[in-house]
Amino acid sequence: MLLTPEQQSMLDGSQGEVMAKVMKTLIMYGEAFGAKRMVPVTSDMGHTVISFGLKAMKPVYDLYDQLIDSGLCSKQKFSADPKPLDKNVPSSFLENLVFNKFMYTEQARYEEQCRKLGLSSDDDFSCTCYVDQMGNKPKKGDVLSWAESSAVVYANSVLGARCNRNSGMIELMGSIAGFVPEFGFLTDEGRKAGWIIEVKCEHKPEAQLLGSAIGMKVMEEVPYIKGLDKWLGTELNEDACTYLKDFGAATASNGAVGLYHVENLTPEAKELGESLILEGAKTYVIDDAELKRVQDSYPCIWKNPDGKPKLAFIGCPHMSLKQLTDWTEAVEEGLKETGNKKVVVPTVFTSSPPVIKEFNATPYAQRLKDCGVILSYICPLMYMNNPLCKKKNVITSSNKLRTYTSAKYYKEADILDIITGREGSK
Repeated sequence: MLLTPEQQSMLDGSQGEVMAKVMKTLIMYGEAFGAKRMVPVTSDMGHTVISFGLKAMKPVYDLYDQLIDSGLCSKQKFSADPKPLDKNVPSSFLENLVFNKFMYTEQARYEEQCRKLGLSSDDDFSCTCYVDQMGNKPKKGDVLSWAESSAVVYANSVLGARCNRNSGMIELMGSIAGFVPEFGFLTDEGRKAGWIIEVKCEHKPEAQLLGSAIGMKVMEEVPYIKGLDKWLGTELNEDACTYLKDFGAATASNGAVGLYHVENLTPEAKELGESLILEGAKTYVIDDAELKRVQDSYPCIWKNPDGKPKLAFIGCPHMSLKQLTDWTEAVEEGLKETGNKKVVVPTVFTSSPPVIKEFNATPYAQRLKDCGVILSYICPLMYMNNPLCKKKNVITSSNKLRTYTSAKYYKEADILDIITGREGSK
C-alpha cells in the first residue's frame, strides 16, 4: 500500500507504539481487500456499532484501555448503537439476573471508555445516528468509518456518503487514525450495481419485506431498483427517508447490502442513472406474489409456532419522530374499534434518546402512554440475546430483529391488529 509521509510516520511510531499498531491493523485490513492507499475520514462525526458491555467481549474493552492509556482518542466525536438495558422494558426477575450478572457486566466500564475515546453525548446511543435529532448526518461524498449495517447502507444510499461495512473495532481505529483504506464503496467502480430489481407490485410493498427479498437475492452486491419511485416519489422527503431507513436495514441484515440505488430518487441514481448498472447485471422481478413467497419462507422457531405473542417490539432500526406519531394515532384507532383501553400484548416502541425527548414534548407522548405502549431507547436485539428472553413468543415488524433472534415477523398492519385486539375480533 502506498502511504503518504504522514501515514508512514504514524506507522513507524512517531505517535507512539499503540498508534503504530492501529495503522498496521488498518493497512492489513485494506490490503486484504486490495486497497492501494489510505484516504482521510471527512465526516463531522463517527459512529461505533459496539454499545454493550457484554461479558464475553472483555478482550475488546481491554484493548480500549490500551488505546486510552496511550492517550489516543477519536479525531472526531462519535455516536454509538443503542444501549442494551432499560428497566422500563418488561423482564422477569430471572431475566434481569441474567442481564446484570452474566451478560452486560462490563456496561458501566464500557460507557466510561466511550466518553474517554470521544463519545459525543450520553444521549447519542442509537442505530439511526443519521436522523436530524442525533446530529450525525453525513454529507454527500463524505468518507466515513462506520460499521453499523443499517447506518452504513443508509449513509451510502440515501445520503450519498462513502463507507464500507467495517467491523466494530476497525471503525474506531479509522476514526482514531483519521484514515481508512480505499476500496469497495469508497471507489466509483465499487458503487456500481450488479443487479437490476424491477418492482412490479400492485400495492405499496412493505419496506421491511421488500428489503428482505432483495437482500436475500443479491447478498452483498449493489442493487439498482426500478419501480419503487412509483410509491415513494422522486424527492427524499420525510416519508421516503423513513421508508428507506427500514427498507435498507432489511437489505443489510437479510443479505449483506451496503449500498442500493433507487431510480429517480436516491442521489447517485438521479445524477448518473443507468450508467450505474454494470454490464451483464442480473435481473430480479418482485411482485406481490413474490413478496408473499418470501414471507411464507420465514421459519418460526417458537416452541409452539401457534402460541400467543407475549411481547411486541416495534423499532429496529429505531423509529423516527413521524413513525412515533403515526403509530400512536394508529394504535388509538385500533383500540377505539375494539373497545380496549390498552394494548392487549405488552408492546415496546424503540427510538433514539433525542427523538424520544422531542416526542415527549408533544401531546402524543401521553396519548401513547395511555394506550399502554412502552417507549424505550434500547436495542431489541440486545434484549433478545438473553437466553431466557429467546424463549418468549416475541413478535416484530422488523426483519432485522427476525433475522438475528427468535422473534416472529408480521407486517405492520398485522402487528397493529394483534396488539390492539382487532385480530381476535375479525
